[in-house]
Amino acid sequence: MWVPPEVLVTVDLVILTLRKTDLQVLLVERGVEPYRGARALPGGFLNNAGEGIAEAAVRELREEADLDGAQLHLEQLGTYGDPGRDPRGRVISVAYLAIAPELPEPVAGTDAAGAGWEPIEEILSGRLNLAFDHLQIVTDGVERARGKLEHSALATAFCDATFSIAELQHVYEAVWGVELDPRNFYRKVQKVPGFIESAGGERKATNGRPARLFKAGPTAVLHPPLVRPDTTTEGQ
Repeated sequence: MWVPPEVLVTVDLVILTLRKTDLQVLLVERGVEPYRGARALPGGFLNNAGEGIAEAAVRELREEADLDGAQLHLEQLGTYGDPGRDPRGRVISVAYLAIAPELPEPVAGTDAAGAGWEPIEEILSGRLNLAFDHLQIVTDGVERARGKLEHSALATAFCDATFSIAELQHVYEAVWGVELDPRNFYRKVQKVPGFIESAGGERKATNGRPARLFKAGPTAVLHPPLVRPDTTTEGQ
């Protein structure tokens, strides 16, 4: 008689934030084997058959980084199930993504030896190695975030209540990982109805003329979208 193989389920969390104008991801230092001492995404196994996957994601965020998942917008990113992804056996992971501005310093919980924010560039460049297949999960999460900035007004959530065009541009540059031509960016932003609105007033600059202030508009979905530039032609 055929016996189905035992399959374990975990959740992994890609938590992205902007800190000091850099896009950063929350990582924990694994306190147990496998990969003890290595950096990894927060996450872990479902507690029992009665725990939902989304519930497990919120619980793991609290246990490993002392962050309140109920205060974050968590969305399912993808499912990862390559047979060799975990040396402990057949483990399928459901990954979640959260994007929020200026999240606080995490505090390692019971399941992690440490927790902290790391610049995305350190991971995508290969300078910082991650356990399991977490590099792929982080890469997918960053790509999802970059797409959200193309099609939604998410970037304004990373700004103060009032902001300059330059400050909004810095958000796009940090998440997309590119430098944008200010004139092209200003023109593209102005073409999207309801994306931003004039807040009145100006902000004094250390040099140059004062910057006009804006606020988030009523539009949640950008039409036309702000498509990422081709870096070979940007600014031409």
